[in-house]
Amino acid sequence: MTQTRLEKDSMGTLEVPVDALYGAQTQRAVNNFPISGRTMPKAFIHALAMVKRACAQANFKLGLLTEEKKRALASAVEEVLSGVHDHQFPVDVFQTGSATSSNMNMNEVLASLATKLGSSTIHPNDDVNMSQSSNDVIPTAIHLGAVLALNKELIPALNHLAETLNQKAIELKAVVKTGRTHLMDAMPITFGQEIQAWRHQVLDNITRLKSSLERLVLLPQGGTAVGTGINAHPEFSRVFCEELSQVLGYEFKPMPNLFIGLSCQDTVLELSGQLNVLAASLMKIANDLRWMNSGPLAGLGEIQLPALQPGSSIMPGKVNPVIPESVAMVCAQITGNHTAITIGAQSGLFQLNVMLPMMADNLLYSIKIASSASIQLADQAIKGFVVNQDTLKKALDVNPILVTALNTVVGYEKGAAIAKEAYRSKRPVMDVALELTNLDRQTLENYLDPAKLTLGGTPS
Repeated sequence: MTQTRLEKDSMGTLEVPVDALYGAQTQRAVNNFPISGRTMPKAFIHALAMVKRACAQANFKLGLLTEEKKRALASAVEEVLSGVHDHQFPVDVFQTGSATSSNMNMNEVLASLATKLGSSTIHPNDDVNMSQSSNDVIPTAIHLGAVLALNKELIPALNHLAETLNQKAIELKAVVKTGRTHLMDAMPITFGQEIQAWRHQVLDNITRLKSSLERLVLLPQGGTAVGTGINAHPEFSRVFCEELSQVLGYEFKPMPNLFIGLSCQDTVLELSGQLNVLAASLMKIANDLRWMNSGPLAGLGEIQLPALQPGSSIMPGKVNPVIPESVAMVCAQITGNHTAITIGAQSGLFQLNVMLPMMADNLLYSIKIASSASIQLADQAIKGFVVNQDTLKKALDVNPILVTALNTVVGYEKGAAIAKEAYRSKRPVMDVALELTNLDRQTLENYLDPAKLTLGGTPS
């Protein structure tokens, strides 16, 4: 049996594991919320610790906290950020909607560590939580966690994906293939054109994410309980943001209206929406790759993705597009997370949103899996796929839709007749056009050259 010790809070005493750095309030949350077995993500916990450090520094600068306590708390935060105490944050994601339990979990852990590191007893509420409330700390930590995850993980991953796509587009810029609309044969394009479209989707998503960063760096810290700033120094918000900015290198500022940061999570929802757009973009790229790779004999068979693992436990030799499939599932999960975050953002009741921990978990999880999926898509699928040139040429040679290029010469009706006959007789459109028009072969070859048709404009 686990050895315990007695801890006391305003509600009484209860048993806590003897080696726990946390106290009674954390233990009450552990007892009350045995819901999912999923604790708050490490990215959130570490962001919350950074918030506590900046709060201690601000309180010291404003003459509210001694230098000795400030230093002890800063050292305690460093220990938490090292990851050695990650197991000391056991509170379930599905807890009180303000995440007060997670806030107090951090307060208690930092108080224990700081007391060991300093010469004074550090109180979790009076010292660690000075000038704060869970109601402003948690939304601030969500914003901070998202800022760090975007800048350190997702945006670099998307830049890598965009550059990989650009290199592949350059490599295949002259390779012509059949275009498709409605999954049906259409006018020819080049692989370079198709892949550059993917690249620009990714670049557009980077632009959207950077736009959200403009609002994520605005923080509600200092609003305390309801947004009025009760029990906080009038300059606390400003000094806190200055301290956080100096340590992390980003320009954080107080929200112009602190009430919004507590009662609403519009910026979190905005970012989740941008992640949902990214999911749609990555799903499109993944599905295009799956279709192009299909076959290899009974599908499109335009490309071969890298063979990464056996594809079947019963069919020898089968190889599947495992990376695009993995990415597609990531995209589905992000969309599901966005639905939950949307409902969460609707749960701002008067002066407080009450679904903060769930939104924090889903938002940071979406950023994490989008980052990893983008890297894998670039390195394990796009970088290494090869084109099946013979398959492309065969499809182009018999594509009746090439007759579109003759519209300005023979008219739509005649063009439709040529296309239908080419379909019916399974002959190249060139041969049928020679029969049904008065154009010679050289003229037709000039009009029907697939490479020229990828350049746009009116063929001549």
